[in-house]
Amino acid sequence: MTLPDRDGDGYLTDMSEWTPEIGQAMADADGYELNEEKWAHITKAREYFEEYGSVLPIRKFAQHIGEDQKALFDLWMTGPMKPITKYGGMPKPTGCV
Repeated sequence: MTLPDRDGDGYLTDMSEWTPEIGQAMADADGYELNEEKWAHITKAREYFEEYGSVLPIRKFAQHIGEDQKALFDLWMTGPMKPITKYGGMPKPTGCV
């Protein structure tokens, strides 16, 4: 699969090109494993983004999905919102991520 253009941070330059398959291919190209639990987070973040047009900061996202913020950091092994938004075809998170 040929990946759409991405910026220097690996985000899609045209978010409308995103599909779940593109998100998976991006993660594969980056050597990043997405499991079922991570895809559930991506899906919830996309649903919120599509409804409200913004990306939640991690604290509010953890509350939104009813999960412990520390558990999200442990699962993603980084600031969770960056890979969630990158592989979910959303804009880069702002503020405290």
